[in-house]
Amino acid sequence: MNEIVDGGRRAGAPAADRDTPFRRFVADFTASRIAVAALVTFVTIILVALLGPLFTLQNPYDLAQLNLWDSGLPPGATGTDGQVYLLGTDDQGRDMVSAVVYGLRISLGVAISSGVIAVIIGTTAGIVAGYFGGRVDTLIMRVVDMQLAFPAVLVALILLAVLGRGVDKIIFALITVQWAYYARTVRSSAVVERRKDYIAAARCLSLGAGRVIFHHLLPNCIAPLIVLATIEVASAVALEATLSFLGVGLPVTEPSLGLLISNGYQYMLSGRYWLSFYPGVALLITIVSINLVGDQLRDVLNPRLQE
Repeated sequence: MNEIVDGGRRAGAPAADRDTPFRRFVADFTASRIAVAALVTFVTIILVALLGPLFTLQNPYDLAQLNLWDSGLPPGATGTDGQVYLLGTDDQGRDMVSAVVYGLRISLGVAISSGVIAVIIGTTAGIVAGYFGGRVDTLIMRVVDMQLAFPAVLVALILLAVLGRGVDKIIFALITVQWAYYARTVRSSAVVERRKDYIAAARCLSLGAGRVIFHHLLPNCIAPLIVLATIEVASAVALEATLSFLGVGLPVTEPSLGLLISNGYQYMLSGRYWLSFYPGVALLITIVSINLVGDQLRDVLNPRLQE
């Protein structure tokens, strides 16, 4: 045949004329200026966190780079070495710009690391429960129900009280409180997809369970998983900040935004507002930008919500 029709268009048509799913996704996502601005903001935050050591005045947690003579300087003040501290310094002479940037690195690193592992564990549990059903589904879902019966903050507090403080400890705690959300979401999608004709056809062809799951079932459960993962990253950033603020998260040698806010809180009444204010602003912008991107992804990937 000279003409092969693909989705109502000729294969020989110019690539620019094809209405591909990716083009539709981009067009739908960019229809919201707020979502685009939020995405640009979040990408900028990630770049700032990654490239921070290249432009910050100091490593704020290298004691050899600190100058106690510059402690407690207000925003815009000039230090003894002639450096201008745009956001001021803390009681140990740390540049607050550098502290916020390094705090961002740790906060995002902890949230994304825990999120990736939680996605893998939760997706595996959810897809297995949804596909096989029966006792396997019942067992996994009862564990998920028990996990979700307790507030995430309470579970994390208990775990950190037992395990102690540290990056690895808080990542483990965040994984523990997140994986159940992914498992329930993926399981719900898998149960719906399992009843459709294409899954029945794949089974009739005697395809193995692994091939059916990875080649047919899982790709159709990705959309809600992407939305949830985006929103859960914001939740992980907020939860880590809460735990660090309460003093059970990260140690003072590896401070995140939450710990910076906690360290500066005791100086609020003395007028040194900048010690907590600027880390708080950075935390707020990060969480809001991620949530706005997640909201737009939810609308784009679930057309029924646009009605």
